[in-house]
Amino acid sequence: MCPRFLSLLSLGFCVSLRIWAAMGEHDKPSLSAWPSPMVPLGQTVTLHCHFRSPLKTFRLFKTDGASLPELHGNHFNPFTLGPVTREHAGSYTCSGFSKSLLGLSRHSEPLQIVVTGVSTKPSISAHPGPLVRAGENVTLHCHSSMLLDKFILHRKSSTGHFQRHGETFTGGHAPADFPIGPMTLASAGTYRCYGFLRHSPYEWSAPSNPVDIIITGLFRKPSLSAQGGPVVRSGENVTLVCSSESAFDQFHLLKDGGNPGRPLTGVWGPFGALQAEFPLGPGTPAHSGVYRCYGSFTRSPYLWSDSSDPLFLSVTGSTTSTCPSTMDPHTTEEARLPQGHSSQLHLLLRLSVAFIYTSIFLTVVVCHCLPTKYEEPNSH
Repeated sequence: MCPRFLSLLSLGFCVSLRIWAAMGEHDKPSLSAWPSPMVPLGQTVTLHCHFRSPLKTFRLFKTDGASLPELHGNHFNPFTLGPVTREHAGSYTCSGFSKSLLGLSRHSEPLQIVVTGVSTKPSISAHPGPLVRAGENVTLHCHSSMLLDKFILHRKSSTGHFQRHGETFTGGHAPADFPIGPMTLASAGTYRCYGFLRHSPYEWSAPSNPVDIIITGLFRKPSLSAQGGPVVRSGENVTLVCSSESAFDQFHLLKDGGNPGRPLTGVWGPFGALQAEFPLGPGTPAHSGVYRCYGSFTRSPYLWSDSSDPLFLSVTGSTTSTCPSTMDPHTTEEARLPQGHSSQLHLLLRLSVAFIYTSIFLTVVVCHCLPTKYEEPNSH
């Protein structure tokens, strides 16, 4: 505390020092990136330097790597970088300029700008599968054909953005394994991974395709049926119906060995049950297999019901004939029948023709005789 008997000049200098120290302590700027600090190659990103004091000019610094032309000199807030190249990847800080601060303010905390898409995307898969029950474990397997030695796993947050969930070093072509579990409701969600080299920590690959990790067995199972029966002939339209007494608003159809299907919105069906129809189109042998369906709610897309009982669908044979346009209608009909049925059809046709001719003959004879039998005698 300044002595009470100091000169006015000394007092003013002391107060200025206190103001400068307070501003330097509390007005440290912060740096943010929009829409995200992860920027795909060739796109743009906006950096904004936040400062409590009304500063007019700011400076942006790249703390590592190559110097960029747009970072020289003073600029108005904000800063737009791009289209970004690999040279834009790195760590950035900013500071503000004000006469009251006797020059530049303190530097912000560093912000890492990651450029993605520098290499091709890795692949991601779930083992033993993307559908797990609460309390079980699942491992996400991330692998790249390129020589990437580090992998990062991201998980979609409640805001819809992907946030870092894990990181592992593989040292080369080895795949990266990310164990998740025991599974809780918070563990379910959408995951994807990136790969990069240790000596280029801000230059990442393109993101892998997303994989959805889903918890099942949380609600009672629905039922699955096939319109017209589970055995159909090739070419016939196939529609599977998933229904439930629970008020699910989404249903999911899965074929054993396939990936989770696109959810379909349920509709009210008979007896008050919610149901959804899955039209598979004209049946082919590829449609044969074991199907199951699940129910869920749109508010909890990663929490599914228990599986329905399996439905065994069989597509066999053919319903089409060869060149029907050049064949007689009788011949076309016969071509759809086995040989024994064809012989019976010929016999029935012959008997029918004989019966018709006999009926016509008898009718003509009766009609010819009736006028003679009932003719009135001539009057004298």
